[in-house]
Amino acid sequence: MEKFKTLTGVAAPMPLINVDTDMIIPKQFLKTIKRSGLGKNLFDEMRYDDDGNERPDFVLNKPQYRDAEILVAGENFGCGSSREHAPWAIKDFGIRCVIAPSFADIFFNNCFKNGILPIALPQDKVDILMKDAEKGSNARMIVDLENQTLTTSDGETIAFEVDQFKKHCLLEGLDDIGLTLEKASAIDTFEASAATSRPWV
Repeated sequence: MEKFKTLTGVAAPMPLINVDTDMIIPKQFLKTIKRSGLGKNLFDEMRYDDDGNERPDFVLNKPQYRDAEILVAGENFGCGSSREHAPWAIKDFGIRCVIAPSFADIFFNNCFKNGILPIALPQDKVDILMKDAEKGSNARMIVDLENQTLTTSDGETIAFEVDQFKKHCLLEGLDDIGLTLEKASAIDTFEASAATSRPWV
């Protein structure tokens, strides 16, 4: 998993509440078990019309937000089903950080496991970031995970909280497999000892 330390990028404003995982990645795209390739279908039903043409008024179709790496959203982001394809699609599109007043628990935890930093902030702080994001591609935010701060394009700094274990995993680029591999030496030692003491197993 890619390490997350400091991110400087364009933030896309999406002030919708209750954006569920079916809106993030519709059910017809859940057949794959690969984490790549889903970015083109992120927010598919909002991004494209029935003929597959881009809707020019959708935020991620606007020229200034096509390369957005940060998403500023409304409350209860990621609600609905527990599909892990939702953070896969967000990450594959290129978004590394999602900021909202609140998140659905399963989606929130899945983000950390897939290299995405979800940041929950009070509504008044999200409003500041939303307004900053509306400035377009000239307004670049800085997300500093190590110091747990967000800096707007105007230089205003907002602190955020993050679970220290989850922070460690993002900083070191450790998903569940990576965490297990950190203990590879201890696992090998145990297996060798077990094989000697219980050869019949």
